[in-house]
Order: sequence, then C-alpha cells, then structure tokens
Amino acid sequence: MSKKEVKTNAMRILDTMKIPYSHHEYECKEFVDGIQIADSLGLPHEKVFKTLVTVGADHNYYVFVIPIAEELDFKKCARAVGVKNVEMIPVKDINKVTGYIRGGTTSIGMKKNYVTRVAIQAKEQETIYISGGRIGSQLELTPDDLLKADNGEYADITRE
Repeated sequence: MSKKEVKTNAMRILDTMKIPYSHHEYECKEFVDGIQIADSLGLPHEKVFKTLVTVGADHNYYVFVIPIAEELDFKKCARAVGVKNVEMIPVKDINKVTGYIRGGTTSIGMKKNYVTRVAIQAKEQETIYISGGRIGSQLELTPDDLLKADNGEYADITRE
C-alpha cells in the first residue's frame, strides 16, 4: 500500500485547472529562508521563487513572487500595482491574510484573490519552483502556468 500524497490547496487548484506541476518534498525542522530550501533540494537559486505579501497605501494587499536571492523594490512594486506605496505586512498577519504560514506561503489559493505580480526574471526560466503551500513542499511549474493559476502578471519589481 503506497502512502497517499497529501495535497495542499495550491495543488488542488492546479489539478482543477489541469495545470501540470511536479511536487518536491524536503525536510525542514525550522524555516530559515528560500535559499536554505533551494540548497537542500540542490536547486539553482534563480529557479526558486518566494512569495511576499504587502499592503498598499490604499489598504489592499498585494502579492509579489520574486527569485529567492532578490529583494523587492517597493517603488517598482507600487508602480506595478498602481498605488502610491506598498510595505511588507507583519509576519504575524501572514496567516490571517493568506491562509498560509511563513515559509509555506504561495500565491496560488490564498484566502482571497489578491493582485499578484511575478518578477520578470521568471520568464527566463523554463520552469520555476514555488512553495507548495506548506513548509516542506515545493511545486515546479512553468512561469506562464503560475500566472494562469494566481491570475498574475509579469512585472519589474526587484532591486537592481
């Protein structure tokens, strides 16, 4: 009898949308950052993306998906979503806003459909890795399929 894979909300959404992906699990006693995860899976940093949640001057939430070794450029992010400014939400609010926990946040299947921008660097990759919706889970899919699943758009949102 094989152990049945426990699907995350993100995986169920991808299945429903018939979007192909591969699931990779890893051991994680304590979440540090995406670089540690990429290294534990032996993945090149430019293929692994992290999901960051911000709040805009208009009090709406905005989601940004960027390469793990990069940082958000808040001015570019604000421009990309058409608001005056954005700032990171407090870590304690991640679950309340997204339904996910820090280290397991993905832009697919959040509590609400927030405006999402994916870093243009994703276009350079055949496939990218994102959180599967819980710690210990990574999903590999094409950048265009991620945009379909999270209703996002590409944007220039990282620091030079």
